Amino acid sequence: MTQSESIAYDVVVIGAGPVGENVADRTRAAGLSTAVVESELVGGECSYWACMPSKALLRPVIARADARRLPGLAEAVSGPLDAAGVLARRDEYTSHWKDDGQVQWVEGIGADLYRGQGRLAGPRTVEVAAPDGTRRVLTARHAVAVCTGTGAALPPLDGLADVRPWTSREATSAERAPGRLLVVGGGVVAVEMATAWQALGSRVTLLVRGNAGLLARMEPFAGELVAEALTDAGVDLRTNTSVESVTRENGTVVAVTDGGDRFEADEILFATGRTPRTGDIGLETVGLEPGSWLTVDDSLRVDGHDWLYAVGDVNHRALLTHQGKYQARIAGAAIAARASGVPILESDPWGAHAATADHDAVPQVVFTDPEAASVGLTLAEAEQAGHRVRAVDIDLATVAGASLYGDGYKGRARMVVDLEDEIVRGVTFVGPGVGELIHSATVAVAGQVPVSRLWHAVPSYPTISEVWLRLLEAYRDN
Repeated sequence: MTQSESIAYDVVVIGAGPVGENVADRTRAAGLSTAVVESELVGGECSYWACMPSKALLRPVIARADARRLPGLAEAVSGPLDAAGVLARRDEYTSHWKDDGQVQWVEGIGADLYRGQGRLAGPRTVEVAAPDGTRRVLTARHAVAVCTGTGAALPPLDGLADVRPWTSREATSAERAPGRLLVVGGGVVAVEMATAWQALGSRVTLLVRGNAGLLARMEPFAGELVAEALTDAGVDLRTNTSVESVTRENGTVVAVTDGGDRFEADEILFATGRTPRTGDIGLETVGLEPGSWLTVDDSLRVDGHDWLYAVGDVNHRALLTHQGKYQARIAGAAIAARASGVPILESDPWGAHAATADHDAVPQVVFTDPEAASVGLTLAEAEQAGHRVRAVDIDLATVAGASLYGDGYKGRARMVVDLEDEIVRGVTFVGPGVGELIHSATVAVAGQVPVSRLWHAVPSYPTISEVWLRLLEAYRDN
């Protein structure tokens, strides 16, 4: 391996996913020279193995489900999905796993792209091991931003590597639907991929450890409604089931549970959590633990290191692309302000240098049928945090706009109201079409809008957003 001379920049960003791209965009806009280092594809996990391909797989599933609820249209969509067509569209959404367009974007903002493994080599220094064997040393006058994201966490089962299990990457990039698919887990990846592959022709068995059910971090009814729909679609759902061993016998996956049950499948997907991609980025050279989550302040600066930032999933605040991009905007602004010597945080009425929305106002949409969307605290979380709250529930099927989605609409809404401050602490919607409704709730929660003012935010008729009127009426009248 040969070494080139050191190259100096104002900012060095490790990781060119959506988070790293947004950090670089903000620092370049502020006039800071910026280098971006990427070991895989520019655009990162979201573009090629997560958000974009998974939603491309799920959109036809949801559209067909919506159509099947509408008399006059249901008869025209009675057949199966064209799996080959769905997968081809998915491939287009991932640009066939080529990053030419993303590279052009990075170059277009005036940042320099370095391909290879980026590792810290002491304070303000990043070594890049390029695929051709060369090594470059990049120094940062003002900041290094670690934006390396997370990878799939696999359970410690003997011989698991020999089974060649699916993770979220294989589940979103598979070339064909397996005849039988085992999905282990009960979170977002598990339910979304169970929804997609069942609709694309796989016989799906979903194994969920414990009795908390699906989507355990949302209100309980969210997981219950999604579980009911998955079961109706043909998914074999088993709760209180832990996988104790996995083998592959003559090409067939065999999983044995703690109860002694034996399941056979063509593929097995483990959707059992995420782990930070910090194991091989040189954290030990700056006194940090390799493989650890990185603790940051509200400007996304790593504790004890005035030049080091950790943005997105690696800081474990909120493992969602949109939250990581939000953090990136904050981090970029904070880096630029500190580089120019401008005092930050206290002097900024917009809060542009402090990430506060990744604590109690985090929105999320689960793209199943029905969709599940939430923001803020659940009832249980609000009570555990010491708030005096009351939950208001509404059957979404009673809202006029929901009836337009067709026969048999099933859905539910919950608003958690702080009884002392008279603001909304959390909202959860479950039902067809609610994904586009969650931002109104995000504004209410993040803005701490008084319930008395929400009463004067008039929802359009007939839309599902009229659920706000129903929720406020129920809160006022009870």
